[in-house]
Amino acid sequence: MSLFEMYLRLGINHIINVHAYDHIVFILVLCAGYSINETKKVLILITAFTIGHSLTLALSTLKIVSIPSDIVEFLIPATILITAISNILPLRTGNHRLIYITALFFGLIHGLGFSNYLKELLGRESNIFTPLLAFNLGLELGQIVILTAYFIVLFASVTLFRARHNFWKIYVSGAGFGISLILLIENKFW
Repeated sequence: MSLFEMYLRLGINHIINVHAYDHIVFILVLCAGYSINETKKVLILITAFTIGHSLTLALSTLKIVSIPSDIVEFLIPATILITAISNILPLRTGNHRLIYITALFFGLIHGLGFSNYLKELLGRESNIFTPLLAFNLGLELGQIVILTAYFIVLFASVTLFRARHNFWKIYVSGAGFGISLILLIENKFW
């Protein structure tokens, strides 16, 4: 297996790993506010998140940014909570630029959650560009897998069972809210 393939797989596994379900929950809550007809907007949103994630990973690996892990472990569920609330009580609909910037910012936070582990791995590499690129491409592919599964379930529910999109938005956002609240309560940062 090549170095590129190894880091590509690591990126995919980072996102779709059920033991690191906070990323899966965040992605689902992030896309819950969008209908099936808005997949292009969701792909842009997810790419903004990946860019933020990538920036933090690069800055951390290069030892430019370092934030204590207990703060990061608090901020990650906080981003899920904020996203869930914004889906249920949108402050202003249609302001996609602000939403993309927020996704990019939240990507910065989520990138910090994996940065120490990746920093250890990349510390052994002479050139970090290729592994970082491969990892982040894997991250994007993993997110697309999650989105595809989500939109298949959403499409089947709306088409076959005549469920309204608002039901899914509230259901997924409510579940994300509950999970993030539990993670915040369990966090020792308090």
